[in-house]
Amino acid sequence: MGIATAIWEKWIEFKYEWKKITAAALVSPVLYMIALGWGLGSMTRVTDRPYIDFLVPGLIAMCTMNNSFSAVATALNVQRIFEHSFEQIIISPTSLPQYVLGQAIGGALRGMYSGLLVLLISLPFGIGIRVTPAFFLVMFLNGVAFGALGVLAAILANTHADVGRFSTFVITPMTFLCNTLFPLNRIPGAIQLAIRFLPLTHASSQLRGISYGEPVSLLSLGVLAAYAALFVGLSIFFVNKRKNL
Repeated sequence: MGIATAIWEKWIEFKYEWKKITAAALVSPVLYMIALGWGLGSMTRVTDRPYIDFLVPGLIAMCTMNNSFSAVATALNVQRIFEHSFEQIIISPTSLPQYVLGQAIGGALRGMYSGLLVLLISLPFGIGIRVTPAFFLVMFLNGVAFGALGVLAAILANTHADVGRFSTFVITPMTFLCNTLFPLNRIPGAIQLAIRFLPLTHASSQLRGISYGEPVSLLSLGVLAAYAALFVGLSIFFVNKRKNL
């Protein structure tokens, strides 16, 4: 029931705010496609395929990450610090592990929605990629990982600004560096090695590989699942710690 409660909460929020959520999810990818796809992309090639084919899977991974994280972190932080409604969840019979997992899944579904929007708006740009069930599995695992990270950020934050700072120092660097807008081989070796361990790198690489018709990497799926399990576990630990204060 805890999982269903959290997902239902996200659905009600989406139901009444879907126009704003959709508009906000479209702004950044549209600008990236115009500036990089039509603009820079017409003057450069980073692989043997058109740059727009390289760009769109990275944008989908990036938007799935951003929206999964923000859908959970912002709302939960407001509930905890401003509305004080999160305390009611803590003292209720709701299973906290289930609630945390439900928040992560709810965030993942929001992130997948934004990813689907990116896929749809890329069609007029002449993109030529494949979409399979594995494509959506990668999006979901990526969303769960960053949805759970959103729970963790909201629980650890002492002020509303702390969530923004967390996004600035953690989410934003991954947005630009993790094989989203340009290939990793353009980055110096030591930095490149560190970036290869990050979850978004595996998500964007897998989405791009699947869209090119390449086989799915079980290693990357395992890495994304491991990050999701790690962030869910840490979130449950800190929620329980706060409950016992």
